[in-house]
Amino acid sequence: MKFRVTIERRGWKLRGAMPSLPGCVSEGKNREEALANVRDAIGGYLTSLKKHGEPIPPPIEEETVEVSA
Repeated sequence: MKFRVTIERRGWKLRGAMPSLPGCVSEGKNREEALANVRDAIGGYLTSLKKHGEPIPPPIEEETVEVSA
């Protein structure tokens, strides 16, 4: 499954948030750590949804469209 992740700098940390998973956020000291923590956070979030019988949001489908400017 693929989920959109936004990464933004918060002071000396990078914060990752997943818009399609409300409240699912994580942080790291650098990009690699932030993304590793995001993967862990998503795993825990999905496990919790399953445990509570909640629906899992559908994975995203993205396309890249190129246009001439």
